[in-house]
Amino acid sequence: MNARRQETLKASPPMFESRLLDFFSRVHPMVPVLIFVPGILAFFYAATLRMTDETVVAWVFGGYLFWTLTEYWLHRVVFHFEPDTAWGARLHWIIHGVHHDHPNDPLRLVMPPSVSVPLAALFYALFLVVLGTPEAFAVAAGFFSGYLGYDMTHYHLHHHKARTRVGKYLRELHMRHHFQDHERGFGVSAPYWDRAFGTSLRRGRK
Repeated sequence: MNARRQETLKASPPMFESRLLDFFSRVHPMVPVLIFVPGILAFFYAATLRMTDETVVAWVFGGYLFWTLTEYWLHRVVFHFEPDTAWGARLHWIIHGVHHDHPNDPLRLVMPPSVSVPLAALFYALFLVVLGTPEAFAVAAGFFSGYLGYDMTHYHLHHHKARTRVGKYLRELHMRHHFQDHERGFGVSAPYWDRAFGTSLRRGRK
């Protein structure tokens, strides 16, 4: 890949005319870690105070599985929905199009807190309404751990050389999603949902 192509993939243009808004659209990958790790630990601890260890593990795992489904359908239905109107196209570009145009911009690979924190609050409210406490604590710990794992995996696949078999597999699938067929391969950290829903990418094809 030549230097000009590499720069195009990396250097995304300003998303907003306002320098302040554009500043907050660019996020260092450590920001989600600093925000979500304390919350995950607090939810997990709160769950252990009122549930047996085995029950906590089961609900945490359930929360993680629910995240992987959310990741798949959010990516497939929301991120890749392309409206016909100019306003809708602009919104799509802000949400996900900019990432496909410039997939190697290191500051536009994780979700901005202005989006992730309100979404997290909505999901936690859903867990409270549906499950009540203490189950909501454990599910939240698993769900947000899954989200954080997704964000870090996504950053890793774009900016680090994969060395493990799993890492190489996930990177190949995600790069094929970007450069071969963006209508398949929606599970970034959990590609097994692509198999379940018939959107798997075929490996070994260019």
